[in-house]
Amino acid sequence: MNELYPVFLKVNQLPILIVGGGHVGYEKLSLLIKNSPQARVILVAKEISPKIRSLLFGRRHQVTLIERSFQLYDLEKKSFVIAATNNNSLNKYIWGEAKTRGIVVNVADTPMLCDFYLGSIVSKGDLKIAISTNGKSPTFAKRLRQLLEHILPDEIEDLLDNMYDFRQTLGVDFQRKVKILNALTESLLEKSA
Repeated sequence: MNELYPVFLKVNQLPILIVGGGHVGYEKLSLLIKNSPQARVILVAKEISPKIRSLLFGRRHQVTLIERSFQLYDLEKKSFVIAATNNNSLNKYIWGEAKTRGIVVNVADTPMLCDFYLGSIVSKGDLKIAISTNGKSPTFAKRLRQLLEHILPDEIEDLLDNMYDFRQTLGVDFQRKVKILNALTESLLEKSA
């Protein structure tokens, strides 16, 4: 049974810690800043790859790189933590320390030590769709993302803008507004003949 509950976090308002400066750290960081360019991230690692440095070069961002070993005080005032080192013992240690502090944590490639997963994300303007396979197949989630990016029209942003403008003109109570908008969008579910 899939117990995951998807949420969309304003990561520009939440302090995030990534521990690990290699390939996996790069993947996690690039996903965060791709989807939230102003994400507040501190990345700590003994060595920070040139790939991470080039990802940040010339961009406006809120990412701080700290080139040293992980220290317990790195967990202070963090909303969530991603352990992405190539040292399983260190990742498990970070997980345990984060849990005792009430911090949600993701240990890369270890679903049993994750409070959350970084799913595959489809973005078309203001439309954002998150895809998860409950940690079973990130590759499948990636392919489904690519399919949705291909089939969703670029004009969807115009549709969303028009829906928003129309919604603002409705001067009715919430229940009536939902009923009107449901009737308006019902045709999206009709199968073409």
